[in-house]
Amino acid sequence: MTAPKPVPARDHAVLDRTFSQADFNAFARLSGDDNPIHVDPEFSARTRFGRTVAHGALLCSVLRGLVETIMPGGRQLRQNTQYPAPSPAGEALRFEAETVGETEHGVTIALKVTRLSDGVITCLGETEVTV
Repeated sequence: MTAPKPVPARDHAVLDRTFSQADFNAFARLSGDDNPIHVDPEFSARTRFGRTVAHGALLCSVLRGLVETIMPGGRQLRQNTQYPAPSPAGEALRFEAETVGETEHGVTIALKVTRLSDGVITCLGETEVTV
């Protein structure tokens, strides 16, 4: 018997969000990742980024929420993400998830985070989800 193909509830989901330094600090407390690039403005000012930047896992958590709106109750089989540019505190970001194909076991969803101030992509990837 062949399992039924998952059917997305929608094809595309978008959310605009701005994280504060307090958000980065709270995520660091919850995750245990208190790398100074995320939580120490003085340290971060001396780096190539010039200010604190988001945890990659924080960005992925928001993207996972968008995936849930596309495939409610879906089970994530894999995810691949890259971080080509920083997502600093106080910068408006656009999170996007879009169904781009089917696999033997599920649906492939493209993931993207873009800084709204300059259009630079800060996170790019894809995930495979099944029901």
